[in-house]
Amino acid sequence: MRMFDEDEASRRLGMELLSVGDGRAVVRMPVTASMVNGHAIAHGGFVFLLADTAFACACNSHGPAVASLGDKTAIVVAAGADITFVRPAHEGDVLTAYAQERTRFGRSGIYDVTVKRGDEVVAEFRGRSRVVGR
Repeated sequence: MRMFDEDEASRRLGMELLSVGDGRAVVRMPVTASMVNGHAIAHGGFVFLLADTAFACACNSHGPAVASLGDKTAIVVAAGADITFVRPAHEGDVLTAYAQERTRFGRSGIYDVTVKRGDEVVAEFRGRSRVVGR
């Protein structure tokens, strides 16, 4: 996916796009020493960033959003998001974010992302998307 390939922030954090398509995406990230806070757990901002990257891939998985804005080139961006941290992650953990489209309506959408360490849920994220002109 071109958008992910050009995402310098996500790639520099070691994220890998495992799958994408039809309103879904799966992204993996290792938790490194530079991502750990003073409590010896993964900083929540990095967990959010992983979930947000999976969300971005899922909501852009349908291809160009030109139909929503006539002839203008359009992209899908976050209009807002919330996250609930369920349990901590630690250095050496490998986190995987599973994004799933819940609904699209007009120029908006709602997506849920579950961040896991193996079978354990680490965080739940809900993102709201919006189609905008470039």
